[in-house]
Amino acid sequence: MTLVVVGASLAGLRAVESARRHGYSGRIVMIGAEPHPPYDRPPLSKAALSAGAGGGAQPFRTEAELRSVLGVEPMLGVWADGLDTAAREISAAGTTVRYDSAVIATGAAPRQLPGSQGVAGVHTLRTVDDAAAIRAAWDRGARTVVIGAGFVGSEVASAARRRGVEVTLVDSQQAPLSRSVGTLVGAACIDLHRAAGTELRLGTGVAGLEVAGGAVSGVRLATGEVLPAELVVVGIGVTPATAWLADSGIPLSERDGGVLCDETLATGVPGVYAAGDVAHVPNPLFDHELMRPEHWTAAAEQGTAAARHALDPDSAQALPAVPYFWSDWYGHRIQFVGTPLADEVVIATPADTGLTALYRRADRLVGACTIDRPRVIMKYRRRIAQRAPWSEALEFAAGVANPV
Repeated sequence: MTLVVVGASLAGLRAVESARRHGYSGRIVMIGAEPHPPYDRPPLSKAALSAGAGGGAQPFRTEAELRSVLGVEPMLGVWADGLDTAAREISAAGTTVRYDSAVIATGAAPRQLPGSQGVAGVHTLRTVDDAAAIRAAWDRGARTVVIGAGFVGSEVASAARRRGVEVTLVDSQQAPLSRSVGTLVGAACIDLHRAAGTELRLGTGVAGLEVAGGAVSGVRLATGEVLPAELVVVGIGVTPATAWLADSGIPLSERDGGVLCDETLATGVPGVYAAGDVAHVPNPLFDHELMRPEHWTAAAEQGTAAARHALDPDSAQALPAVPYFWSDWYGHRIQFVGTPLADEVVIATPADTGLTALYRRADRLVGACTIDRPRVIMKYRRRIAQRAPWSEALEFAAGVANPV
């Protein structure tokens, strides 16, 4: 028996660990595009950008530990380039690996800014090498423009200000995180940026880059304004890394190319499951809403479940998880549970005392977002999992805000 995990990611590592923990003693092969063993990505936009940060990421497991502790055959620095579901074979760099069960955990790749290919000084942030390049530019005093005010872009801006770097944040939306948390909470996020001295250009697109001698010298906005910059960090979203699955028979989303799964993470192709940023999964807690959460918790939970289900399909069960993510900006902690797709959003606690926003769908709580209220967010997560009625959620929020 051979389990092949494609993706040396958090989801991929959790899949391997889950397989061993549940008694699987067969062969495991892990294929990873990066030369590094699996490492934690959230610190890339936080600690890894700090002055004096080391040049490498701390792996969850070294390559030696993957081999000796987990009995894995790692194939690192190798791109998977094909999947033959009839022969049950995965091809990578001229090598073919046969599988009995497989977990697709290839994650997602950052979207590139059109016209930026080959321009020095323009970076995305997905790998430890990306973080090192950005940190080196700041060491040289590079003027910085960040395109995209989502999680990665906002955390990069926060890291820049922490180092005293002048930074301008550009986004076509009127508020940061508006797609992820809605406009009400997005407005509060504007205040966090401004209070830290980050320049904002919101509600405007990027028309192009100014280039001199092959290197970026500025960002030209749709308004005609040119922002001088020797460093441009692009954080405009990601695309699931599934090009290698073309013509494989694995069902892919027409919208973004992500892998379409059922509630157990099965792809519908015998023996093949998916997990992490690459997977679209219907969530039974939210009216079977198709979700592709690009966050640490989902990757860990799905990787664990995908391997267990791949090795024992008869015991596979739906994964009714409540999505959870967090982000750190300028010393503030933003946390979200559930889904932002709601009929109504209510600010239950104002930002000056630590913001809490609640999200209603029909007569139940489906989401909650807090800023600087870390002790309550998991209480809302439990309520969402229990399908708590909206009235109870409001009563709880009032009690937390005004304790007797």
